[in-house]
Amino acid sequence: MTHGDDCCTTAEDGVESDQQQQPLILERLEKQQDKNWKSVVSHQLKKRCSCTAERAKSKILGFAPILGWLPRYQLREWLLGDAMSGLIVGILLVPQSIAYSLLASQDPIYGLYTSFFSSIIYAILGTSRHISVGIFGVLCLLVGQVVDRELALAGYLTESSVSSNSSGILLAGQRNDSVGVECDRSCYAITVGATVTFTAGVYQVLMGIFQVGFVSVYLSNSLLSGFATGASLTILTSQFKYLLGLKIPRPQGWFTLFKTWYSLLSNLGNTNICDLVTSLVCLLVLIPTKELNDRFKAKLKAPIPFELFVVIIATLASHFGHFNTDYGSGVAGDIPTGFLPPQMPMWSLIPNVAVDAFSIAIVGFAITVSLSEMFAKKHGYAVDANQEMYAIGFCNILPSFFRCFTTSAALTKTLVKESTGCQTQVSGLVSALVLLLVLLVIAPLFYSLQKCVLAVIIVVNLRGALQKFTEIPHMWRVNRIDASIWLITMATSALVNTELGLLVGVLVSAFCVLGRTQQAQVLELGRATTREHYEDLSSYRGLGTHPGVAVFRYGAPIYYANQSLFKKSLYRCVGLDPVKEKAYRIKFNKKNKKQGKNTNMKSDKKDEVEAGVTATFMNSSCSLRSLVIDCSTILFVDTAGVNALKEVRKDYGELGIKVVLAQCSASVLDDLERGGYFPKDEENRVIFFTITDAVHYLQSLPTPNGDYDGKC
Repeated sequence: MTHGDDCCTTAEDGVESDQQQQPLILERLEKQQDKNWKSVVSHQLKKRCSCTAERAKSKILGFAPILGWLPRYQLREWLLGDAMSGLIVGILLVPQSIAYSLLASQDPIYGLYTSFFSSIIYAILGTSRHISVGIFGVLCLLVGQVVDRELALAGYLTESSVSSNSSGILLAGQRNDSVGVECDRSCYAITVGATVTFTAGVYQVLMGIFQVGFVSVYLSNSLLSGFATGASLTILTSQFKYLLGLKIPRPQGWFTLFKTWYSLLSNLGNTNICDLVTSLVCLLVLIPTKELNDRFKAKLKAPIPFELFVVIIATLASHFGHFNTDYGSGVAGDIPTGFLPPQMPMWSLIPNVAVDAFSIAIVGFAITVSLSEMFAKKHGYAVDANQEMYAIGFCNILPSFFRCFTTSAALTKTLVKESTGCQTQVSGLVSALVLLLVLLVIAPLFYSLQKCVLAVIIVVNLRGALQKFTEIPHMWRVNRIDASIWLITMATSALVNTELGLLVGVLVSAFCVLGRTQQAQVLELGRATTREHYEDLSSYRGLGTHPGVAVFRYGAPIYYANQSLFKKSLYRCVGLDPVKEKAYRIKFNKKNKKQGKNTNMKSDKKDEVEAGVTATFMNSSCSLRSLVIDCSTILFVDTAGVNALKEVRKDYGELGIKVVLAQCSASVLDDLERGGYFPKDEENRVIFFTITDAVHYLQSLPTPNGDYDGKC
């Protein structure tokens, strides 16, 4: 308890009873006066704009972390692990980069470009030592949806009308300026994809500049997992047309899952038997071998690259079996070697794709940061969320000039990278060398690779996300709110719209947090028999109460949205509603004055009933003299909350019941002070830092006596 600016004192050593009677007195530190805004701005400008050699070095090392860790690279201890993991991930990236190009509605060469550039740029700018940045299925799906929509709006033929890609023609003669009439479907598709990627990268860099890396905390694990699983269902559905060899356009808008299945069932009679048989054979090979890799990953030094073996064998079979010419099977087509000259994004497209790019930027950043922090925590180092924003942003901006599409961290490849001995991002540079070899020499050899084989690779890699369905019962038992967020986000992403699923997930998460503050209840506390500690009477045995003094706790902030619920819960828990009590008392007194002594029997009986009701409230009021509200779990109080506490104190005070607050945090005390809760005169201002002090103070007050006019 403190009065005004009393000096800080400490309880002297003595008997325990004397210590209990001595209230805890604390003195608040005086806060520094707010400085003039001009001085604040001037100070910040000097701090931000001052340039010293040490500050310049720190900024450069912070922006390009490779300059900090590469000179300290431990060659003997780390090189073998980095080289091995980089080689294995590079081998895995070759078939996956080609396969996920289909998902993004691009030619295979652009997937190889994307993986190559992102591996190099993240190695220079990233702060995580272990994550693998490159093609990620969910982002490829989002990019592919935008590309197909813009192709349809531009009047280009659907994919079914194009027999093979024309990257070779593009490499030979595409102009380096804007897209014109000479640009074919493939050219326009990658132009749209690169423009979306550039815009998403700009968003991410801007978020890094404005230090908004904290936004990732608002995307919970259940939300991201539900979103990824819902998107995986959409990806799975979109690949069935390749598995069956059907040439149908990708549906646009909402409910694409149902539209796709309707198109598949309608065209089932046009199934290409060659593609169907190839798909079944590849599935029968890859699914068991993937399971073997997972089961024996502890014994294997590195996962066996069965995907690459399947791609090589399937390409040879397609080439020598003439699957494309004799059976009409769709193949990858010409994959040129070398690099295309840089090209600017199509500026006129940015307004069309700006909203889509924003959701892509948020998803890419959130996945990258969550994986970075997970592996950093596992291996005992720290990552910078804002620097990760810069890194993933430039992994999108710079490659977009070389016809690449959006990238982020990928869990599967990161797990492979970590399990094969990765120590630093040198492994990413080794993976880039493997991809460079493919781009310069090997890429044309994949001409006869069937698209159905690429679709099988995509489907098999969705196993991890789809296995989340088996964890639903466990999630429901652990936390029903998180499970509900997962289910709603997943269902919206899969059944309605992928981007909408992310927005719905964020809104549902926010409403769940608000809902928890709405559901908080006032609890009556009891004192432990062995020490001065108070806990919930309904949760623990052996707790005692004080006669005439009740202690209550509210486990949520008191603000405009729940202040009325707080009062109702308090009145219900106390067992006495002061508003109703006053209303009954006024009504009873008025009828007594009006009716007098000469009344008939019916009205006498009616008055007796009403008098009995009022007497019930009076008895509750008489048995309770004081209330203590424990504020230790109240995080903040806004203006409406302060007014609610004033009303509680006033309403109970009119019934002769004193209400005091205990264990308020410093911030809550400031809120109450600003809201005018405390009296202005310092002598009557009483603050209790413990429940015990509040109870002792109330017990020391004289017991009121008299009739029922606020006294019992």
